[in-house]
Amino acid sequence: MEENLNKNVPEQEEGIDFMALAKKVWEGRKTVLKCLAVFVVLGLVSAFTMTRVYSVSTVMVPQMNSSRSSSLSSLASLAGFDLGTSNMSGSELSPLVYPQIVSSIPFQLELLHTPLHYAKADTAVSMITYYKDYNKPNVFSYIKKYTIGLPGTIMGLFSKEKPQTTLPGAGVAADNDKPKPIVLTKAEEKMLPVIASSVSLTVDKKEGYLVLSVKGTEPIQTAELALKAQQLLQEEVTRFRTQKAQDQLDYVQARYDEIKKEAESYQTQLAAITDRSQEMLTTRSRIEKDRIQSKYSIASTIYAEMAKQLEQAKMQVKKDTPTITVIKPVTVPTQPANSRAKTLFGWTFFGLVVGCGIVLGKDYYKKFKEKFKEAKEA
Repeated sequence: MEENLNKNVPEQEEGIDFMALAKKVWEGRKTVLKCLAVFVVLGLVSAFTMTRVYSVSTVMVPQMNSSRSSSLSSLASLAGFDLGTSNMSGSELSPLVYPQIVSSIPFQLELLHTPLHYAKADTAVSMITYYKDYNKPNVFSYIKKYTIGLPGTIMGLFSKEKPQTTLPGAGVAADNDKPKPIVLTKAEEKMLPVIASSVSLTVDKKEGYLVLSVKGTEPIQTAELALKAQQLLQEEVTRFRTQKAQDQLDYVQARYDEIKKEAESYQTQLAAITDRSQEMLTTRSRIEKDRIQSKYSIASTIYAEMAKQLEQAKMQVKKDTPTITVIKPVTVPTQPANSRAKTLFGWTFFGLVVGCGIVLGKDYYKKFKEKFKEAKEA
């Protein structure tokens, strides 16, 4: 009976013998310490050569200034609902497009050429000027270049330098109304990935707000870059939203100036002929006076109407101008986002894991090699 009960009891699965693993690690402690020393050295090099990074974020809410239905549709689209946005006006710009504006080349070029204050520079300089004239590599940078970055350095020696691209007809007066392709200089092309990784915009579709994140090498420089990106985003959105109304305003303004000049000319002629007719009134002078009076009356009527249209066009531009409400303003960071201690700890921990893995993996490698040999012989 007892034998039957013992047969029904399942055999207990063997667990992990931590004591045996610890014993193996202790026996191979020299290998672990060697591997740990190598990774500690790499961690020190990485910690002392890394660039301090400061982070700034600002939270904004886009305000829709058009019709009520368009506003509701835009806000609903942020929340993930569709209220017939296909019927929206062409002047509407969805906040979901804002990240594309921030990542566009014209936007990034504007930020690259914005003067910022650096500790090494006496005056405000652009990012391109700073990295070219002020940001000199130190000893640890050279060590990193010829250790970790040695493969990239070797490949760079064999790569051919690309010639500077220029547009045909450079130096000749061109038509400013025609669109032209963007030609980047070598310095701009080299710095575009830097600014692309430094400035980013995310849209919270559920809550309906924007988060502008900016990274930099210095606290003041990072805050100024964030303010410029925030201002430039507002300008780009405003330019798109008010383009149609601004074109109408420019047309009305030009017509208004033309009619105003014409009315003043007729007024001057009418005053001159009136002065002459006081000395000697003739039929010819009276007809000429009536003719100029008629032209002046028509010009004055058109001038008054154009003045009304000009005010309406100005009001339309203000009406179409969007606003972005800042919920969380830009503040100067006090602490860097990265830490040398965390970097060193990460490398040390990784070295410890690799060293233990090498020691513990020897037995498994031997077993795998024996099984492979047996399978090959069979």
